[in-house]
Amino acid sequence: MTQTAPDKTFYRMLLLLILLLPALLLGNLFIGAVRIPAADVFDIILGRDGVPEVWRNIVLSYRVPQAVTAAVSGAALAVAGLLMQTLFRNALADPSILGISSGASLSVAIVMLCFGGSVGQILSISVSRSMFVILAAFIGSMAVMAVVIWFSSRVRNNVMLLIIGIMIGYLSSSVIYVLNFYASSDNIRHFVFWSMGNYTSVVAERLPFFCITIALGLLGATLLIKPLNALLLGENYAVNLGVRLKRVRIAILAVTGLLTATVTAFCGPIAFIGLAVPHIARLLSRCSNHRQLMPLVILTGAVISLGCNLCTLIPSNGSILPINTITPIVGAPVVLYIILHRQHI
Repeated sequence: MTQTAPDKTFYRMLLLLILLLPALLLGNLFIGAVRIPAADVFDIILGRDGVPEVWRNIVLSYRVPQAVTAAVSGAALAVAGLLMQTLFRNALADPSILGISSGASLSVAIVMLCFGGSVGQILSISVSRSMFVILAAFIGSMAVMAVVIWFSSRVRNNVMLLIIGIMIGYLSSSVIYVLNFYASSDNIRHFVFWSMGNYTSVVAERLPFFCITIALGLLGATLLIKPLNALLLGENYAVNLGVRLKRVRIAILAVTGLLTATVTAFCGPIAFIGLAVPHIARLLSRCSNHRQLMPLVILTGAVISLGCNLCTLIPSNGSILPINTITPIVGAPVVLYIILHRQHI
């Protein structure tokens, strides 16, 4: 693919995504484990009276944060995937490839499998169990990110950095397996449920911090558009254009780590969105220029994530499916398509 100016197809896709986004947001407000009439949902959104307080609380305190979290998380993971695929020039790279998600999983495994999430009681700290899990995941993610950035300042070859990330993932998985072997069945069940991902952990009180952190990461990604386009032409060419490879690589890793760590800490490890969405955006735009790809990836990630979340709400038995039961249905066909057609960055 070449860096071409956006054509009519690009603008049509952009307009379609802009229209789909609010439609899916509303769909996520109308559908849920509790059946609420659409007219009452509209009244709640518009702030009208005459609606049962229980329904109002469900829509405003649960469905709205969940929908916003789904959209923001999808955008964040999609952009993180785009950054990784451009940096490593690997069509199958995704946000988890550096072991950041594995670091979060290891920290959560220690909290859940060793202490059952009750570390706060042991340390005499009045923090809820869910908040401790979030803090553990965030600390684990940031620790791995710091290790990867440290290696990136000493390793010149991106392939070696990629191998280091994969090894960190294997080490984390190995420790998790050991913890699973000795943990109780109840703790294992809670950990497995967390590892399947969900958008329900970001309650209204935590939503501003979540959105602001992701917004900072997305802003950082947009500031990297110029060096990202240069990297598409090769590292040597990028250096000739004045790109400082070491600084750019650290910046890309830091932005990817922030986006991935935040989403994983609050929502668990979400699969396939970061891998598949950048390719979907490229197919829609028929362009590799990040000036067009970046907004398209953000919107596509938000739309697909909302669509997947909507599918988790459809079961009529009052339960909500984990998000990772749906994302492979979208992501796996895209990966197979990329492999069969041998499309590379």
